[in-house]
Amino acid sequence: MNFRLIKALRIIACLIPAALAGTTAAIAAEAECSGCLCPGNPCRLCPLPPSKNAPAMQDEPDACRKIREKVPLVSANTDPDEHYASLDKSIMECVRNGGDVVMNSRRNKEFPSKHYCKPYLAPGASSATANSSRTKK
Repeated sequence: MNFRLIKALRIIACLIPAALAGTTAAIAAEAECSGCLCPGNPCRLCPLPPSKNAPAMQDEPDACRKIREKVPLVSANTDPDEHYASLDKSIMECVRNGGDVVMNSRRNKEFPSKHYCKPYLAPGASSATANSSRTKK
């Protein structure tokens, strides 16, 4: 009986530090987030293709607004062929308006889409000024 108790305590003693190390690593990873797919959407990304259930951002960048205007919105019930056609059109519009396409391999609540448009934003400039300076004349 004592042998089982000692064996169980040894197993628990090994699992506790491992569990603590895992949770602190996850917390540190969130705190050290860098790049565009971080909490708060620092790059003002917009999902591709635009979704019917996704609300428009406040102070939405011009590239994102133009994509929403020109590309049909999709939902969870959209036919796969229509979804991929809308995705192709939204990627073309993103690039046409000076943005870059960002692929999201780690989806979460804040970033549920697989593709995002990262609009060009000049440092310290509004999105309207930034996009108008990159258009061809």
